[in-house]
Amino acid sequence: MEHLNEFVTANWVMILMWFFLLGMIINSFLKSSYDISPQQAVQLMSHETGSLVLDIREDKEYQSGHIKDSIHIPLSALKSRVSELDKYKDNNIILGCRSGSRSGRACGILKKSGFEKVHNLRGGVLAWESENLPMNK
Repeated sequence: MEHLNEFVTANWVMILMWFFLLGMIINSFLKSSYDISPQQAVQLMSHETGSLVLDIREDKEYQSGHIKDSIHIPLSALKSRVSELDKYKDNNIILGCRSGSRSGRACGILKKSGFEKVHNLRGGVLAWESENLPMNK
């Protein structure tokens, strides 16, 4: 045990970096496990009945244009309104924001709340629009 203390004391920076890198690897693995492209989202929506698109952008962003038939719950209100989604717990839920980063956080919130089939729309609404997919304005 004494040698371990000496090693940790002498190499604390290296150990700290090792834990940081390990955390980054685990985070990238978990995050990428539910990212889907706009085309994959369309396939999921057309082949899996009951699939839901959840737009977590703020009200003004949503009103400027959104994915057809999406439900709107801003990320800032998601934790307090997650019970509204309970009826979709067994369905695929595709989360979208402007670019895909906020919806990644929203996926984590839903996963912690017991939702299993959550998918982050990679690139968000910007990627959806760039693929010329239908939007409601």
